[in-house]
Amino acid sequence: MSLLQLIRVGRPGLKMRPALFTVVGSSLLLVMLLITVQAIAPVGVAHASFRATKVARDANQVLINPNVERLRAMARDGRLAPTVKVLDSLPPTTILQFPLVPSGIKALFPDAKGLVTIVRGDRTSSTSDTVTLDVQNMPPNITFTVFFIELASKPFGNVQYVADLTTRGDGSGETVFQLISFVAFAVDARHPGSSQDDREGLTSGTNLEHLGMWFGSLQDAQKVLNNDALTGTIFDGGNPPLHAGPQAMTDGQTAPVF
Repeated sequence: MSLLQLIRVGRPGLKMRPALFTVVGSSLLLVMLLITVQAIAPVGVAHASFRATKVARDANQVLINPNVERLRAMARDGRLAPTVKVLDSLPPTTILQFPLVPSGIKALFPDAKGLVTIVRGDRTSSTSDTVTLDVQNMPPNITFTVFFIELASKPFGNVQYVADLTTRGDGSGETVFQLISFVAFAVDARHPGSSQDDREGLTSGTNLEHLGMWFGSLQDAQKVLNNDALTGTIFDGGNPPLHAGPQAMTDGQTAPVF
């Protein structure tokens, strides 16, 4: 006879008390329910824990970007300048940065600094890269011309004008432009020639792998640098041809920066 039957029947000749039956029966059902929950709960918790672990593992999974790894290997091998930083990015995007340092303005503006950020998208479909140039502690309220150049310092070699940058009253400024930068080159169609680029292989003309900034106006340069003897350069358009000032900022590197 089961316990429940004993409770219901009771001893012979003894009248069953409804209240006692209710209390005992309810307690028994509660015990059975607790035992069932304890038996099932570990299974549910285990499944929940597995799902949470899997989600966390998937979220923390790092995708390998072959372009980033290739540029970092080039930096380690000295084929990119040591100042170049290749940032983490999801494929197919590639992002690198390098600083600019004062050249022609160094004596009067030793704390001038610049940061160039180049963002490249899918190499198979992007028609240009996005270049951002930020500067600080520069001569205030002055327009500078930005060039891609063959050599970071004199004699500069082949060059390509890419943008203007005008500083604010506190000497800060920025410019954003889009063009081909990772494979920038200059070519003389009379003597086209070719160059070997470590990233792209054989390219046309001469690779432009450095960046510099020039005073857009000779008069501005003479005033800012307190030197009326400065002569003009070709690093700007307009008339007369040599109306630009000297180089103000450069990446200052021998190895390529892009």
